[in-house]
Amino acid sequence: MRQISNLIVLLVIINSQMLFARKNVQLSSPNGDIHFSLTLEEKVLLYSISYKKQPLINDSPLSLVFDNGTFGEKLRIDKPTFSTKEESYELIVGKAKHVNSLSKEVVIPLEELVHPFRKINLVVRAFDDGLAFRYEFPKQKNWESYVMYDEVTTFNLVGNPRVSTLFLPSYTSSHEGIYTDIDFNKIEDEKLMDMPTLYRYANNVFVAITESNIVDYAGMYLSKENGMLRGKLSPYPNQEKIKVKANLPHQSPWRLVMISDRMGALIESNIISNLASPCKIEDTSWIKPGKTTFTWWNGNMVPDTIFAPGNNFNTNKYYIDFAARSGIDFHSIYGYAEQSWYVDDGFDFGTPGANVNITKSIAPLDMKAICDYAKSQGVGIHLWVNWKALYPQIDKAYALFQEWGVVGMMIDFMDRDDQEMILMQEEMLAKAAEHHLFVQFHGSSKPSGLHRTYPNEFTREGTLNYECYKWSTDISADHDITMPFTRLLAGATDFHLGGFRAVPKSEFKIQYTHPLVTSSRCHMLAMYVVLESYLGMVCDTPNSYEGQPGFEFLQSVPTVWDETRVPYAEVNKYVTVVRRKDSSWYVGTINNSTARNLSLSLDFLEDGFYLLELYTDAKDVDKYPNNLVKQTKKVTKKDIIDIHLSADGGSVMHLKPFISK
Repeated sequence: MRQISNLIVLLVIINSQMLFARKNVQLSSPNGDIHFSLTLEEKVLLYSISYKKQPLINDSPLSLVFDNGTFGEKLRIDKPTFSTKEESYELIVGKAKHVNSLSKEVVIPLEELVHPFRKINLVVRAFDDGLAFRYEFPKQKNWESYVMYDEVTTFNLVGNPRVSTLFLPSYTSSHEGIYTDIDFNKIEDEKLMDMPTLYRYANNVFVAITESNIVDYAGMYLSKENGMLRGKLSPYPNQEKIKVKANLPHQSPWRLVMISDRMGALIESNIISNLASPCKIEDTSWIKPGKTTFTWWNGNMVPDTIFAPGNNFNTNKYYIDFAARSGIDFHSIYGYAEQSWYVDDGFDFGTPGANVNITKSIAPLDMKAICDYAKSQGVGIHLWVNWKALYPQIDKAYALFQEWGVVGMMIDFMDRDDQEMILMQEEMLAKAAEHHLFVQFHGSSKPSGLHRTYPNEFTREGTLNYECYKWSTDISADHDITMPFTRLLAGATDFHLGGFRAVPKSEFKIQYTHPLVTSSRCHMLAMYVVLESYLGMVCDTPNSYEGQPGFEFLQSVPTVWDETRVPYAEVNKYVTVVRRKDSSWYVGTINNSTARNLSLSLDFLEDGFYLLELYTDAKDVDKYPNNLVKQTKKVTKKDIIDIHLSADGGSVMHLKPFISK
């Protein structure tokens, strides 16, 4: 009898384990197009994703490697909790002002069947334009903290999609490089890929993989291993083993798969900010995004006058006066040549010396006097700093900058996104907010939605941009057009815009002062609409702008938006971005190096008449790329505008309600 009882118990245990082994959890997006499935099969946790019944990611293993063993084997799936998430919020800086977020969520409790019996939740959210999941580490007995060696998040892509990605040499990077367009099966194993990376599937389905809400964690990259993608966390400095250290409760960033059969939908998407933490700044009334000078780009040039260019009051006054009469909100100060504005005995901008002191400006500069003058002209001052000089004195420096009247910071040469740097970036933002300072990160990793949490983050660099015109021939319209389909999907990017000295490619030459550009004037203007950045740079000299065709558009174009639409988006060929601010619409189209024609419907307009200012490339733009044609006419939502895009060209529109006099 006892043997029979034992047999029954054994059968119950076996059947229970088989039930757990076969257990499957499924979730679909609100519109039903995106479908997620999680299965515990033969001791392996696998997930898959499909779109409109088309498999995109098949049976991808998930596991986490800690200093006390791997979490991912001998698990059980406890009862999942399903819910609908609805949220409406406002972005102070962003591609939209009012955002409505709707998703389906499932919290899947995972529990080890063997010692140390750890519990981790896999949280999955399905939106109509993508799916995200993250790991949550709840507070529990006998597990108070963890050291993570590896996060084995994989993406087993179906078939052989076309890939647009940035290959990187290491985790230490400024993320500035040329994007590669390649078939997935031709990518070499172990090559590090930056995120976002775009995948184009059959049936015109577009998938972008990135992450959102990177807080107290390491940034992630992708690498192809054994035929599938695997997430690779940025390790702590000076070693390779440790990736994350944390006390419980804790959570990972969201691993995000953006999905649509319309490329423009990925550019329009607010899914990254939907997944980010809500705003942590109580009083945001002081946050005023806008455009800024950036004299480093043009060489800090001034006219041939009685004063010399350099680290002095008169040079800065010259640019402040220009900003004031042009409606440009800020003037940036970095220094002159290789001399920072603050005391530094280092070799160059990137290498602070042993006696650097960011709280002391060099003798020729009276920062308080400069800030006072700028304020009297309605212009704010923002300062460039190397983060290594700033961080050791961050509290003292921020207090002093606020006392001077500084309104913002460009924090440069970060070149890391390990957990230490991620924590420092958040600290820089939080403390800057206490002193009413905005932040512009340079030499930085991709954004992950922190502009919602800390709307004083105005922009990030993290891309090969127009600064390289000063020393390289790598920049071109063909490079520009890769941005909306890759890096821009993560959020704002600083591109050093505003070069007004365009020349044909055959006449281009590298020059450190008065740098040249190779795309047309209309292409340059359109970049202000196509790219997302809440701190638009106006990098060239005052005499390069004033009296020049198109400068009036640059003066008027906003840097934050109420609404964004993308009617045309052909990967690496051309893109049209339509953005609204209040009752005015701005339309930017950039083209690659192949001329083409487009017809744009104005059906995004409201009823009534609008005044259209249309800027297009002139017929002789191949020889004189600064030339453009400006047309003004009355239009309605029923009109269709035909646009010729020259090679390396573009077009912009400004539409505002027509008021008859």
